[in-house]
Amino acid sequence: MQFETMGDRSNSAVLFFHAMGVVGASSEPVAACLKDRFFCILPTSTVYCTGQAYRSKADEVQQVTAFLHQQGVHRLALVVGSSIGADLAMAFLTQSGMPVDHVYFDGGQFAQISKGLRHVMVPFLYLAIKSLYWSNGKTLSKILWCSDEAIQPYFIAAGRALTYGNLHRQLMDSLEDVPFPPLPKELQQHTFFAFGSIEDHFKYRDAVQKAYPDGNYPVFEGCNHMQVQIREPQRFAELLTSVIEHNQLPA
Repeated sequence: MQFETMGDRSNSAVLFFHAMGVVGASSEPVAACLKDRFFCILPTSTVYCTGQAYRSKADEVQQVTAFLHQQGVHRLALVVGSSIGADLAMAFLTQSGMPVDHVYFDGGQFAQISKGLRHVMVPFLYLAIKSLYWSNGKTLSKILWCSDEAIQPYFIAAGRALTYGNLHRQLMDSLEDVPFPPLPKELQQHTFFAFGSIEDHFKYRDAVQKAYPDGNYPVFEGCNHMQVQIREPQRFAELLTSVIEHNQLPA
């Protein structure tokens, strides 16, 4: 993995897990709005790091945990998981042993997909992500989960380093068709599963709500996948700050 930090490490820490097809720097616009008050950690999945081999979610969690300890972070005010980043964030919450006060999933791709279908998905996703690099972003309007130019550079950066083997290994142990891992009731009460009302991932909301009945489930009417985060980073940062300080979204 690769890590970027923004802000003073003596402040409360916020950890970001990025979406598929982009690098950790995709959270920079939001982190830039938070860095005066919080210490922001932006890891990039091994899948998108040149010369690195993806091994497993457990290995990714171990790398993140080790980096946090190196930075003197032993508690997190907030974990943010975006799209497929929610899958890795959930592994971190249940495997790292790191105390976490609040969690915000933005359009979390809580899909439970059979191994066979995930295997079929790999060639399509690989070509989709690589094409954004090969075309310098010109295929953005036709592919993947977002056509907003604000996130285009992060797709291009991810495609530059992506290898077929890394993506295949990631998909084989992500979005698995197994029961959702348990979360303590108190953590559920401090966890927000946010979706846009018109995003494709909205279809996962009911299953997640059954698994975590004590969670918070805000819906952004008329919004698509991660729309607020991408188009309005200042507003999204304010949402996260309200979650940290008040355990609720702003009125």
